[in-house]
Amino acid sequence: MAKTEVILIKPVVGLGGESDTVTVTAGYARNYLVPNGIAIPVSAGNKRRLEKLQKVRADREAHELNSMAELGKSLNKVTLTLMVKTGDDGKMFGSVTSGTIADAIKTQLDVVLDKRKIHLEKAIHTVGEFEIELRLHPEVKSVLKIIVKSSNPLPAPVVDDKAEAPRTEKRGRREAPAAEATAPTPEAEAKPAKGGKGAKNK
Repeated sequence: MAKTEVILIKPVVGLGGESDTVTVTAGYARNYLVPNGIAIPVSAGNKRRLEKLQKVRADREAHELNSMAELGKSLNKVTLTLMVKTGDDGKMFGSVTSGTIADAIKTQLDVVLDKRKIHLEKAIHTVGEFEIELRLHPEVKSVLKIIVKSSNPLPAPVVDDKAEAPRTEKRGRREAPAAEATAPTPEAEAKPAKGGKGAKNK
């Protein structure tokens, strides 16, 4: 397949930035890059445009670096809250992905961020607090704190109707047992009562 060289006048992902000279297929250059104003053929006349393109590129990259550095500082100071649905056992339905976080950043912070700049080793499947690495620029990294919370209402506390009230021991004076009546002994009943002197014989 025939190849040709072109000078990019606009950045193309995976191909290069403005002012780069790249080799592509002749059909790709002829049918897409050149007609859409993305590239120009390499020629003596066009090479003189390189200096201007290089300056445009330098200005753009400097602006991107400054913008991402400022964004990184701002995001490092905020905490993002994401509400998710969970089951009765606390397990999350679905997961939190880089796309989910990008949508939350746009909704809550009014910042549009490419989800490819949000680095997640794996999707989040549990509630809790997390620190997410942001790769905003080849020279700029930041950390975003997020809190994943359940949107389900908290269960009402269970009250045990059968629970006994705490017992309170009442302490008071202990009454002495009543004294028992003493029954008279037989000897006491038979003993005559003491009287005066007996009568004299006449």
